[in-house]
Amino acid sequence: MEVAPVTLEGRFVRLEPLEARHAGALAEAASPDLFTYHFPPDELTPAGFAAQIEGLRAAPRFEPFAQVLRETGRAIGITSYLDIEPHNRALEIGFTWIGKPWQGTGVNPESKLLLLAHAFETLGALRVQLKTDARNLQSQAALTKLGAVREGLLRKHMTLPDGLQRDTVLFSITDEEWPDVRRLLEERLARC
Repeated sequence: MEVAPVTLEGRFVRLEPLEARHAGALAEAASPDLFTYHFPPDELTPAGFAAQIEGLRAAPRFEPFAQVLRETGRAIGITSYLDIEPHNRALEIGFTWIGKPWQGTGVNPESKLLLLAHAFETLGALRVQLKTDARNLQSQAALTKLGAVREGLLRKHMTLPDGLQRDTVLFSITDEEWPDVRRLLEERLARC
């Protein structure tokens, strides 16, 4: 399983390899409340996002994408493959945020459909995991609605920038579960 930069295109969103040219649009789409449970750039400015993008692109076992709204061609969020384990044919989808105006639209389910389809059907993944802050009930509900299976709680899993010891809820989807998850996502998108 070799993960390389790729562009994935749907009806609402195009996932492009994240680059410095996306920084200005991301700064416009961002607001402080989006980063309550997420790792923000040092500043919510084009320069802050450019620095974060540089760091993400340099991170090992990490493949970040800009979520670009097809209607406008503007970046409205970030999502990523991370913790890529080629030997185990496994990876994680995470480091995801979408600007407030596009939450609750077809953008997030379509992004997940594109990433999961590529992982399972092109890369041959056996397992895709998704993690969220234990305090983030909205994200946990979204992952459950997605059809992911809650595996458990990673206690004191990571230290956040403010020093808080974060507990993390772990979800996953396996290759056997993927057809049902695909069907659920396609049904949701048909209603958008």
